[in-house]
Amino acid sequence: MLPSMVTATFRFYEELNDFLAPQHRRHEFASKCARAATTKHMIEALGVPHTEVELILVNGESVGFDRLLADGDRVAVYPKFESLDIRPLLRVREQPLRVVRFIADAHLGGLARLLRMSGFDTLYDNNFADLDIAAIAEREGRIVLTRDRELLKRRNVSHGCYVRALKPAQQLREIFDRLDLASGIRPLCLCLNCNVPLRAIDKALVAGRVPPRILGRYERFSTCDVCGGVFWEGSHWTRMCKLLDGVVKAGGEAAESPTTAG
Repeated sequence: MLPSMVTATFRFYEELNDFLAPQHRRHEFASKCARAATTKHMIEALGVPHTEVELILVNGESVGFDRLLADGDRVAVYPKFESLDIRPLLRVREQPLRVVRFIADAHLGGLARLLRMSGFDTLYDNNFADLDIAAIAEREGRIVLTRDRELLKRRNVSHGCYVRALKPAQQLREIFDRLDLASGIRPLCLCLNCNVPLRAIDKALVAGRVPPRILGRYERFSTCDVCGGVFWEGSHWTRMCKLLDGVVKAGGEAAESPTTAG
């Protein structure tokens, strides 16, 4: 009769250790596994959301989340690699996302607004339940941003980031660094409230919709066709560009000053 349990040895690397019990961090450890357990099942049973994992090696071979574990297997689990192209090794997902789009949970409203300021399509509604977030992410191919580990463990969430920082500006820097977003910045191209593209509007058409002093001072305006808001390159724009410039430079990139309103 076959035993009901097998034993595998695990080693998690870099920031994945943050999710583990203290006794398992930064060294190899053995763990009992059900005979039919997959790598995904055991990785999440040990506390690590599968969306945080970029590469799994079992006995030195790159495998997917569906690999069944056998007695004596040695499992190495890695997060996103920042400076090494490991795409030829990847087995954990069918394909990367072609378009970077996000959905943020109820605790990340500030981050969602900053991502929209940066030009990244980011859905946010503090009434979204976890079930809704997972379903929308799957249907629309969005990356889930959350501080809830259990949300990232949902089967239908294929791409996600556990956000470690607590303040929105620090969270933005963290996401930019992890996903290498600096080259995709397009400030003031999305409505900060509606998350839809802004369009340029003739100055004459915003008379009566903005204060006279604004109309006299600025030449370029944009509007949102959903909420009717009007945007211009004022002090808010300047603060936004300063923030984004700091985020990019902190990530080791040279920032370029935007010149258009989207």
